[in-house]
Formats: sequence, C-alpha cells, structure tokens
Amino acid sequence: MATGTEPHLNSGGVRTGTRAAIDAPHLRTDRWWLAPAATAAGLLAFIVYSTWRAFANADYYSAPYVSPFYSPCLAENCKNMPSGPNADLFGSWWGISPAVIILIFPLGFRLTCYYYRKAYYRGFWASPPACAVAEPHKKYTGETRFPLILQNIHRYFFYAAILVAGVLTYDTVLSFRDTHENWGHMGLGTVVFLVNITLIWAYTISCHSCRHIVGGKLKHFSKHPVRYKAWQFVGKLNARHMLLAWASLVSVALADFYVYLLASGAFDDPRFF
Repeated sequence: MATGTEPHLNSGGVRTGTRAAIDAPHLRTDRWWLAPAATAAGLLAFIVYSTWRAFANADYYSAPYVSPFYSPCLAENCKNMPSGPNADLFGSWWGISPAVIILIFPLGFRLTCYYYRKAYYRGFWASPPACAVAEPHKKYTGETRFPLILQNIHRYFFYAAILVAGVLTYDTVLSFRDTHENWGHMGLGTVVFLVNITLIWAYTISCHSCRHIVGGKLKHFSKHPVRYKAWQFVGKLNARHMLLAWASLVSVALADFYVYLLASGAFDDPRFF
C-alpha cells in the first residue's frame, strides 16, 4: 500500500495529496452496498406511503380509531371524532389535508434523529456510503452550513414529539371504546394501537437528546440518584435506538393502514369483548 503524498487520479475529498494514495475506491470484498441500499429502499417506501396517506385527506377515522398521521387534527375540515383529538385551530382557509399540519413535527424529529441522519446520509447521499468506503463528494463541511446546520434543532423537535406521543396515547385510550363510544371494549385495532404507542414512546425516550436531558451536565450521579436511574434506563433503550427507530416507523405505518382498511370498508374490526 502506498502512503506517499503523490496526487491521485481523482482529486478532492479523501483523495487529496495528504491522504493515503489508494487508487481503488475501497478495499472491501464484502457486499457493503446491501446495507445502504436496503436502508434507502425502506425509507423510500415509507416516504411514498406516508405522502400518499397525508395528502389523501380521507379514510383516516373509523370509530373509535383515528390514524396517527391525522392526530391531533388541527384543521376545521377534520372529520367529526366524538371525544377525539379535534382542535380546530386552523379555520376554513386551510383547504388541504390536515395531516400536513401535524406530520411536520414527528417527521422533523425523525429527520434530525442521530440514527436517521446516519441512515439517509449513507442511503441517499453516500456520505459515506459505508465504513471504509470513500464518499464521492469532493468537499465535506459536516453540519456547519445550510441546510444540514438545521439538524441542530433536533432537541426542539424532541419536545414536540413528546406532545404528539401524548396525543397518540390519548388515542390509544379511546380505542377501548366501541363504535358507539361506549367504554369497556377491545378490538384488534386496540392491540395495534397499543403496540404502536409502546414503540413510539420507546423510540422517543431512547433519543440521544432525551438521554442528555435526563442525565447530562451532572458532575456527581451520587447526588442525583433518581436522575441516575432514569439515565441508566434511557441508556439501555438508547443502545437499541436503531431497532426502535425502524420498529416504530413500521408500526405507525401499519396503524395508519389498519385505520384506512376500516374507514374504506375493506375490513371489519374484530372485537374481543
């Protein structure tokens, strides 16, 4: 392996005179491209599905279930959901789907999430595409310039995500009603909502920002035993942040799709009691 400072055939980025003179794009022999390709395919599938559902503006409520994409419903053109998450903050001037209003916050939280940054940086921008594989860009500025500097507002999206998760928890409680808003009932949709909200909360509180808020800036854990225990708990979840990110992404899409099947009349919700 040459280690001189002679110029490379392709200059720029990691291929500069101050870096190891390796002509090959990489020295890996495995199928390193499978992981970023699968990541890109998974994220692209969710983007296509969520975009379709967000702008459909239909089939998002079937008593007692409301799609997590449309909750809370903040526009005047929302469907009437008795005791549901209706808050007509936007008047009749708002003509497009009400899902567009609320989805900004959970999507902003995921887009700025540390794991998802890694996922779409590698999957879509090839920055870098994989470990020990040189990125094709001639210049790297990190997250110091627009638009990537906006990643620094992740903590504020975290606060918004907590509020949205709280509303989705309320929706899950409402799922213990029947179609006539009578309490004490449970259907398959209730189970779907319970699984989804569990994964949503697990993903949300496993966030790096949450871990820092709970236990950051403490010089002596011994003086803060409650925060230390909370920090340990969040740390254990944080170790599974990638798994929880994907699991919650799938679960929220499935919860929405389940409501769509019910609202469109394609499926009847089985009732357990």
